[in-house]
Amino acid sequence: MPTPATLVPPRLADWLRRGAGQRDILFGLGVVAILVVLILPIPTALLDVLLAVSLGFSVLVLMTTLFVTRPLEFSAFPTVLLVATMLRLSLNLASTRLILANGHEGPDAAGQVIAAFGGFVMQDNVVIGLIVFAILVIVNFVVITKGSGRIAEVAARFTLDAMPGKQMAIDADLSAGLIDEETARRRRRQLEEEAAFYGAMDGAAKFVRGDAIAGLLITAINLVGGLVIGVVQMGIDPGEAVRTYSVLTIGDGLVSQIPALVISTAAGMLVSKGGTDGRTDEALLGQLGGHPRALAVTAALVAVLALLPGLPAWPFLLLAAVIGGLARMLAGRTATTAEAAPAEAAAEEKAPAPEDDPARALAIDPVRLELGYGLLPLASRGEGASLPDQIRALRRQLAVELGFLMPPVRIQDNIQLPADTYVVRIKELEAGRGEVRPTMLLVMNPRGDGIDLPGEDTREPTFGLPARWVAPRYRDEALARGHTVVDAATVITTHLTEIVKDHLAELLGFAETRRLLDTLPEETRKLVDELVPARITVAEIQRVLQGLLAERVSIRDLPTILEAIGEAVQQTRNPVRIVEHVRTRLARQISFACRGPGGYIPVVTLSAEWEEAFQGALTGPEDERVLDMPPERLQAFLERVREVFEELAARGELPVLVTSPGIRPYVRSVVERYRPATVVLSHAEIHPRVRIRVLGQV
Repeated sequence: MPTPATLVPPRLADWLRRGAGQRDILFGLGVVAILVVLILPIPTALLDVLLAVSLGFSVLVLMTTLFVTRPLEFSAFPTVLLVATMLRLSLNLASTRLILANGHEGPDAAGQVIAAFGGFVMQDNVVIGLIVFAILVIVNFVVITKGSGRIAEVAARFTLDAMPGKQMAIDADLSAGLIDEETARRRRRQLEEEAAFYGAMDGAAKFVRGDAIAGLLITAINLVGGLVIGVVQMGIDPGEAVRTYSVLTIGDGLVSQIPALVISTAAGMLVSKGGTDGRTDEALLGQLGGHPRALAVTAALVAVLALLPGLPAWPFLLLAAVIGGLARMLAGRTATTAEAAPAEAAAEEKAPAPEDDPARALAIDPVRLELGYGLLPLASRGEGASLPDQIRALRRQLAVELGFLMPPVRIQDNIQLPADTYVVRIKELEAGRGEVRPTMLLVMNPRGDGIDLPGEDTREPTFGLPARWVAPRYRDEALARGHTVVDAATVITTHLTEIVKDHLAELLGFAETRRLLDTLPEETRKLVDELVPARITVAEIQRVLQGLLAERVSIRDLPTILEAIGEAVQQTRNPVRIVEHVRTRLARQISFACRGPGGYIPVVTLSAEWEEAFQGALTGPEDERVLDMPPERLQAFLERVREVFEELAARGELPVLVTSPGIRPYVRSVVERYRPATVVLSHAEIHPRVRIRVLGQV
């Protein structure tokens, strides 16, 4: 038995294959051909072919609409609608030219397709033909076109109104770590496509409406113009002219209106299934037939109609039997599902619900930002950068500066907080809080003087500097006076940045360390394979990286750090000593990070007296040495450090404390408890090419 493929001549099949590779050219030629038909006359045989194409194309559009599961799968529908409308109008104009020019020759003057449609519908009765055509136009114009246009208009309006909320939901999920950047981009793209689709459908509905009006006008012109030409110019008998031109006009109108009706139906079905999942048949049959009781009641009511006097009984009884049988069949399926439900419920009871799963209850957020209800607008998209946008920028900044990928920050509301208060939690524990005014700007004076602007005095939550909340209209005036002006979202992000930097060592867990090692380039992977686990474990590498991050030393140059670890483990397994060796290998990086605005490192040295004091206070074996200094001596040391650094801070200097390599970690452990921002370097960590300037001595 021949297949459809074997029915196509080989030469034609080869031509079709070659043409399929030039679809863009063929489409362009097709659009130009439509425009050419509007201008040049075409023979009746070609018109018959093009009318068949128009009918087939409209059926294809309708079938495609029925089988898509989501409207966006047929996002090209507005363009298809425009092309189909132009095709029908061009054919309508071509047929009008043939009707008016050759109508006196008989019903076949405009082709066999138009003659067949006119003769079949009219059945030698002009009045019937005109009434049927008028009804088709009314159904298309008043019912389908108007209804689908209204649905498209409302869908476009509500889709555009809902876009800000949907974008906020995507940003919140991204900030909370529920989705990644790629998923967020894909969801935003789908949201934009949905808005563009419904907006285009709102405008495309006007094509269908205009097409219906144009078809009605063209039909009237054909009928009146044909009678005038036939009777006046050609001298045809008026009765014969009415019959001939009526058949041609009604046939032409039907050939154009039936595809228009099909396309209008497809447009209405596409825009009306916006909130329905699955194909149209699945949605309709699944929902209409999903309630056996409703079908049973319907069957009973239809059977009652069969008993009414004057109505034929057999159609209603047949319909009642069909609906009743369908209800019985669906009721049996429902009973089977109900019998299986207890077993499924028992299985669900054995497995804990997601919200009751102990693993979920034990999970904690590495970083969480809780907002009072008055600060929730900061988490949405506004005129400037929103809080989620700034947090994403913060994650990129930390990755570049410190080589550490900060965990996702979960943003959530907390109704127990005051309206304008926020809390930053690190592993569920509060690490900082502050209070901001979401509708105002925070103004600070870098010189430390007062701020002569109306507003509310406060303290900047990150560093405790004196500041003032002012209205946004004073922004330009504050900037003109040299003040620093930031919005509420920036205040929160700055505070979050400092808190995260202070807790970087806690946030770098085993999994994060493993991930850093796995993302190394292939040439460095060989070094990792040589070190781990033969000479050092991943947990020990984690402790070394934590020691560096605790003093805000970037671990971005991980290959150099691993090389230094490989050198150090030949002498010791003490993490403190390994960290010190790694720091000497990173001397250039550390030194350049400590340079001030003048291009030099401001230095405060440790006197020989305190060097000897710390060196003498170290006790224990070489790899387990601890600092055993009397409390009064430690207190005296801290007082002296405070005096020197506060005196230099008053002069605008932020120096680093320099010690000998052997006591640096112990001096740092003492200083960080009272001055955590103070950088402590050893002589070995100062790169030879970096200029230094000694400002004092402790």
